[in-house]
Amino acid sequence: MIGLGVIAAPSASAAASYNGACGSGYSVTNSARIGNGGTIFLTYNSSNGYNCVVTIRDTPDSTPGIVSAGLGRNGDIYSWKSDLGKYQSYAGPVYVYGKGACMDWTGAIEGYGVAERKATNCG
Repeated sequence: MIGLGVIAAPSASAAASYNGACGSGYSVTNSARIGNGGTIFLTYNSSNGYNCVVTIRDTPDSTPGIVSAGLGRNGDIYSWKSDLGKYQSYAGPVYVYGKGACMDWTGAIEGYGVAERKATNCG
């Protein structure tokens, strides 16, 4: 008997997956695509009440490009923290205490655009 398989054509770009950069105890609670360039991941650690955000390129680039990640409590400009620089694979992690608050979070990848979310993941 001959087994038949299905061969899938490779995609032009594989979507980024969370890389664990925030550390142990952090689980992905939300994410947003940044064009065809990557994904921003919002994570939360229920044991310490901190949120963490990381912007990850779909494919690392041998030439660093501008990548950013930002996070803050909704309505609290003093809580805002960000990481902006020239990176090959990801920006972040950025941590903000968020227990009992809604979070604003954003990420950008040079040439691909910006993903921005406001007042999400309240609690």
